[in-house]
Amino acid sequence: MSDILNISCYKFVPLPDAQQLRELLAERAAQWALKGTVLLAEEGINFFLAGPADAVRGWVDALRTDARFADVAPKESWSSTVPFRKMRVVVRPEIIRMDYPAIRPANGRAPAVKPADLQRWLAQGHDDAGRPVVTLDTRNDYEVDEGAFAGAIDWRIRKFTEFPAQLRAHKADLAGKTVVSYCTGGIRCEKAAILMQEEGIENVYQLEGGILKYFEETDGSGYQGSCFVFDERRVVNDSLQKTELKTQF
Repeated sequence: MSDILNISCYKFVPLPDAQQLRELLAERAAQWALKGTVLLAEEGINFFLAGPADAVRGWVDALRTDARFADVAPKESWSSTVPFRKMRVVVRPEIIRMDYPAIRPANGRAPAVKPADLQRWLAQGHDDAGRPVVTLDTRNDYEVDEGAFAGAIDWRIRKFTEFPAQLRAHKADLAGKTVVSYCTGGIRCEKAAILMQEEGIENVYQLEGGILKYFEETDGSGYQGSCFVFDERRVVNDSLQKTELKTQF
């Protein structure tokens, strides 16, 4: 029986009190006996949690009492066991490291495309303005190897800090196209889309909620393979169920 609720969520929002939040959120996680990871930084929050549904949702409800997190909407999936070994609440310089401090998503996002709209664009071969659509994978190479959108651009980056240099090296290839950046849950492709805009690429979108939201809201067509996740499940299929790795680590 799949009775363990897994959630993932992030939000870019200024958190000058990240250290104090760490103590509070760790205490709540212990009270609910949850396992997973919560990352905090001055730029926002990123969390992955698992446990009984009432406990997970109770923790989220408590988080939403802080006005800065009132609108968080975690992506959900189910498993038969908890895919984390412990609970970690950590403060870092960035919740997703890009080493590009000028990128501040809390100051304004790039436009986002909903999963159903991206699926429609891919099926028809162009966006609603008739421009050709390309998907740009912002994940690390080993993640891409488990699955990706058909025909996606893959620069074989080994870590996200390589993305800015790769973008500048390949920027000319994106001219005249609608570029949709994507990643697992939305956090990397949000930063990537903002950087592309700043680099002068005109028609840029981020995939709202990433691959996991695409699996949740569509039948998964247009995507080939599975999605790498950062817990003990390792990969999930388009039904958000644990499946087998293609590559052994």
